[in-house]
Amino acid sequence: MQHHILIIEDDTALNRLMVSHLETQGYRVTGVTSWRAAEAFFAEEEPHLVIMDVRLPDGDSLARLPELVPMQPVIVLTAYGSVRDAVEAMKAGAFEYLLKPASPDELSLVVQRALETASLRHDHQFCRRQLRATERTAKFMIGVSDALQRVKEMIQDVAPVDITVLIQGESGTGKELVARAIHESSHRAHRNFVAVDCCTFQKELFESELFGHERGAFTGADRQKRGLIEGAEGGTLFLDEVGELEPSIQAKLLRVLETGTFRRVGGTKNLQANVRIVAATNRDLAAMSAAGKFRSDLYYRLSPFIINTPPLRDRRDDIPDLVQHFLENHNFSRRIDKRISPEAIRRLTAYDWPGNVRELKNVIERAIILSRDSPLIRPEHLTFGNSQAKSPFKLTLSFDHDPTLEELQAEYLRIQLKKHMGHRAKVAQVLNVSERNIYRLIKRYGLGKSVR
Repeated sequence: MQHHILIIEDDTALNRLMVSHLETQGYRVTGVTSWRAAEAFFAEEEPHLVIMDVRLPDGDSLARLPELVPMQPVIVLTAYGSVRDAVEAMKAGAFEYLLKPASPDELSLVVQRALETASLRHDHQFCRRQLRATERTAKFMIGVSDALQRVKEMIQDVAPVDITVLIQGESGTGKELVARAIHESSHRAHRNFVAVDCCTFQKELFESELFGHERGAFTGADRQKRGLIEGAEGGTLFLDEVGELEPSIQAKLLRVLETGTFRRVGGTKNLQANVRIVAATNRDLAAMSAAGKFRSDLYYRLSPFIINTPPLRDRRDDIPDLVQHFLENHNFSRRIDKRISPEAIRRLTAYDWPGNVRELKNVIERAIILSRDSPLIRPEHLTFGNSQAKSPFKLTLSFDHDPTLEELQAEYLRIQLKKHMGHRAKVAQVLNVSERNIYRLIKRYGLGKSVR
């Protein structure tokens, strides 16, 4: 990202020298010679750094500092006779002062330090967030199922490419964790990941939170506020449940995606949105778009690359590993090391998990409590939110051709063996055939590997 620097200095020769020198350092620089010109600049743009003379013919720089300092670092320029003013400027929040005429090397050094310090201050909690994010991501990435491996491969494919990603999946399947994994594997990983829940804000409040607002934009707006887009500067903005956005917000989000610019509420300046947008939804946006319930142009902007997070019933092979992870990493009493019985694992694997990984975590944590002093979690310690008999088992058979009846039978048998962890008697009971017939079908279709 190229930093934009504003120089406010009424000495025309010095102004031009500083502009020229900083441009050779790779910065974008604008030089003005009066406060009137500076105010016209601020009405259109926001620089990353301001360098200004302590005394200007048409304005008091010290009086303006409280307005400037919260928005960007300020370096003040002063002559030998007004060092006292420079000290007052430092007390008022200026980053540094330079005696005129500043040497090119000194100017470069102070500018670099000011920009680096501002970046560190902006991201002062980043490392802590990154550690927490990595831990949360691990909870989803545990497992070896084919469905999970496909998601991991898609994350690695799209992460280095700076395009918008739409993550689709049921609640509890780890959509935010996939978004974090994309961010952490991208070139933006050193900057912020900002998550926005599109369901939690009212329309007016959401617009202010996302885009920020100017002072006086509405009742109670007593100061300027930067929005979440600016908080994610250089990083990733994650829009969770994007299908819940109001139509007016959809239009403004579309503008961000199309132009890379936005305006704060009550503002007139076009600000740059240097963010990567990753969105997620548990709704069918394509169907909503076709029905006129979601902007089709926004849908196409959000979905150049789609990742579908698999429900837990489609990654049953991962359940034992996830269970072990939750046993080892629950955040309450660890007086007794817990383990789980094979029969309990079979029950967990056979359940269809309408609440997905989130529900599995809750079931294991309840079982830890209900098993009390026993080191072994047994089936009677498992309590499901919905009756197992009523759990919504969804059967999906996928072929790249019109399957024969034998192919359908073989695939359905494979799914049932996987669901019941190869327990032939249980599968025979479900299919209402003899256990001997199940043995025969397993051999016929070569499904021995599906049996544990």
